[in-house]
Amino acid sequence: AFSPLRIRVGGSLQDQVVYETPNLGSPCRPFTKASSGLFGFSKGCITMERWDAMNDLFLNTGAVITFGLNALRGRKQIRKGVWGGAWNSSNAQEFMEYTVSMNYPIDSWEFGNELSGSGIGASVGAEQYGKDLVELQKIVDQLYENSSKPLVLAPGGFYDKQWFAKLLDVSGPNVVRGMTHHIYNLGAGNDPHVANRILDPQHLSRVSDTFRDLQLTVQRHGPWSAPWVGEAGGAYNSGSRTVSNTFLDSFWYLDQLGQSAKYDTKVYCRQTLIGGNYGLLDTDTYVPNPDYYSALLWHRLMGNGVLSIDFGGTSYLRAYAHCGKQKGGIALLLINLSQNMGSMVTVRNDLNVGLAQGQGITRDSSFVHGLKRTVSWVGSKASDGLEKREEYHLTAQDGNRFARTMLLNGVPLELTEDGDIPPMYPVQVSASSPIYVAPLSIAFVVFPDFEADAC
Repeated sequence: AFSPLRIRVGGSLQDQVVYETPNLGSPCRPFTKASSGLFGFSKGCITMERWDAMNDLFLNTGAVITFGLNALRGRKQIRKGVWGGAWNSSNAQEFMEYTVSMNYPIDSWEFGNELSGSGIGASVGAEQYGKDLVELQKIVDQLYENSSKPLVLAPGGFYDKQWFAKLLDVSGPNVVRGMTHHIYNLGAGNDPHVANRILDPQHLSRVSDTFRDLQLTVQRHGPWSAPWVGEAGGAYNSGSRTVSNTFLDSFWYLDQLGQSAKYDTKVYCRQTLIGGNYGLLDTDTYVPNPDYYSALLWHRLMGNGVLSIDFGGTSYLRAYAHCGKQKGGIALLLINLSQNMGSMVTVRNDLNVGLAQGQGITRDSSFVHGLKRTVSWVGSKASDGLEKREEYHLTAQDGNRFARTMLLNGVPLELTEDGDIPPMYPVQVSASSPIYVAPLSIAFVVFPDFEADAC
C-alpha cells in the first residue's frame, strides 16, 4: 500500500549481532538470555540463509532498506556503560561483501544503535565513533566503486548536541549523510500519563527544540548531512498497552510528522511496522491499527515541500501545510486536541490576497475576522465558488478515543473481505467554505487549485 516503504532493520540488540561469514570463527548461534550480556542477552548470529530470505521479501515488496550494523564489535567495556577501543570491521565487511555479491539493494548502512551521548546500555565516545565512520565509508567506497553507493548513517541514538557536533567534525565531509536520532517523548509505555501527554499541546511542542537544535547542528558542523528520525514510537518499552494501538495514538504521531518536516527532517521511521504495542500492524492478527491508516494518508497526501503558515487560534488546534503530493495544490493537516470544542478554519493565501486587492491584510488572531469575509481567496485569484477541496476526517469509533477502529468521514477503516486495504475516499466540499474540525478529530484537507509558489 505504501510502495515504497522504507524498512529499517536494527534496534536494541543490533550491536550484539554477528554475521555468518567464512571467517566468523565461532558457531552461528541465536540469541539466548544471559544476565552478563547487553540488555540481558548473549551475542546472536544471523545466518546467510536468513539474510537471503529477508532480501527475498524486500525485493518482492519493493521495500527500501536501511540496515543497522554492529558498532560494538572489537570494543571492550572500560567502565559501566562505556566502551572503548577501535571498531573491528572485518565481520561487517564480509557481510557487506556477501550482500553486494548477491546484488541485494541496500539504500543505507546505519552504524550502531543508541550508543551516542550517555548511551542506552552502552556508549562510545564521539571521537572514536567518528574515526570508525571514516573506516566504514572507505569500505562502502571500495565495495560499491562501480555502482550507486548506499548512504552511511549514524548514530541511531538520542540527540546530544555536543556529541553529535563532534561526530560530524571528526568524521568530516561527505561521510555521515543522515544524522539519525530516536524520539520517545511520551515516556515509558507503562506510565499512566501517556494519554494525557498526547493531548497536551505544550508537551507535544517540546520536541520542536530537538528538531530545531539538530537542524542547526547539521547546518553548522555537517551541511552535507541531513536530519533523519531513525526510530520513534511515542512511548518506549514497546509502547502503551492501552494507548499505542488505539485511535488516540495518531494525535502525537501525525503532529510529530508535521513538526519534524518543518525542521528539514528527510526520513521518519516509525517504531514499528510490527512488534510491541506500537506496531502499525497488530502483532497477533496483522490487521492494521489506526496509526497505519494515519501513516498511509500522510504518505499519499503530504508532499515533500513544507509551507510556512500563519495560524491564529487555540493552541489545541495544530496545523501543518505541505505541497500536495498527487494532485498539486496544497495539503493541510489539522489536528484538534480539544475533547469538547470544535474549530472553524478559513484558509487564505495572504500573499496573493494582498496583491489582488492592492493592499495588505489587517491580521488579527480571531477566526471571526476570516469568517466574516465575503470572499475566501484561494491561490492568486478570487474563488468563483466552483473549485472543490477534498476532506478526510478521522474520528474514533463510537466516540471512544481508545477505540481500535478509526472512522474516515464516518466510515470504519477495516480490511475488505479479501484482506485488502479499504478505499479511502474524501468528501468534496466547496473550496471557499470554512473547514469544521470536530473535537478530538484529525482532518487532511487537499486544495488542488491552491497556488503556492514553493510548489
